[in-house]
Amino acid sequence: VQLQAFGGGLVQAGGSLRLSCIASGSFHSIETMAWHRQAPGKQRELVARIPSIGITDYVADAVKGRFTISKDNAKNTVFLQMNSLKPEDTAVYYCNADGYLRGKGWSPGRSFNSWGQGTQVTVSS
Repeated sequence: VQLQAFGGGLVQAGGSLRLSCIASGSFHSIETMAWHRQAPGKQRELVARIPSIGITDYVADAVKGRFTISKDNAKNTVFLQMNSLKPEDTAVYYCNADGYLRGKGWSPGRSFNSWGQGTQVTVSS
């Protein structure tokens, strides 16, 4: 399963960006999609997560009220709308998906967990 992220860039503090991540390949189903980020010298952290069925089940405290995760199941795509960006949001943003590969017939096969290549978000003060 391949994940490709788009939408990063350079923006001034207070500005907005929208990230997109498209999942492709042969799989039975996607269970959850998420965005993580890693700033220089810091560990990768979970930003927001959304299951394929249901509503968002996690948003990091640092971005609550500013970032919104959403999905388009028909297009296997997850979005991250980022508003009121701050310099501390500067990081490489990675999308992540987990689910099941195709099994026999219409049944799910083994599970997968895939990462995208990352997209740089830089917020200037």
